[in-house]
Amino acid sequence: MARWRWLLPLGLILGSVIAVPAMILGEEGLPRYRRMRYELDDARAANRKLRREIETLREEIHDLRKDPRAIERIARDELGMIKPDELLFQF
Repeated sequence: MARWRWLLPLGLILGSVIAVPAMILGEEGLPRYRRMRYELDDARAANRKLRREIETLREEIHDLRKDPRAIERIARDELGMIKPDELLFQF
């Protein structure tokens, strides 16, 4: 019995030497990690873009609340409005 006691630790070591690389290189290992890393980078880039867009919209809101010229500019550019004493020439 004492001769066979070394087989269990040896078997565990050999099994680990085979199983660990197989798990790392398998479908759920390193390739999945890389895919998730790329997805994380993409999500962070999208978040940065959205933060810039939010900041631009906040500035626009601030201008609309505080600056009457901003409201007039939007009324003219986006709604095509003119003042009563103005003439509009379309070409």
